[in-house]
Amino acid sequence: MVIRSERDEVLEIIHKLFWYTDQRSWDLLQAEVFSDLVFMDMSSMQGPSEEMRAADICKIWESDFAGIDVVHHASSNHLVDIQDHTATVLLYGTATHYKASAANGQTRQFTGTYDIRLMKHGFGWRIYEFTFRLQFQTGNLSLV
Repeated sequence: MVIRSERDEVLEIIHKLFWYTDQRSWDLLQAEVFSDLVFMDMSSMQGPSEEMRAADICKIWESDFAGIDVVHHASSNHLVDIQDHTATVLLYGTATHYKASAANGQTRQFTGTYDIRLMKHGFGWRIYEFTFRLQFQTGNLSLV
């Protein structure tokens, strides 16, 4: 039997966030990663800064990625702070989007930092607050 630390459990949710997004596993994101309601702050990319239902977040992301062949997230330098039943994870992240048939470049990349808050429930850790702060973007920014 493998015993996992609280930190391991929290980081597993972060890894699932990016893996399920890249695989477009919207049902798994809702079932295993997000709380029913999430405060989503994507304002650094002219996105929402409001409390949203997990299902609505997934619908937006599904629509945003509809014309993209591959989405690939990578994260690093995770700083994890756990206090009782809440956790904060600060991390660096990149999102690379690829479209084979695109004119003017096949990729675009967004680089920034994440501030993700989680709460532990009877069924495990879930994200209830998600902030992305864009530092820079490169490539074909009109990729669709």
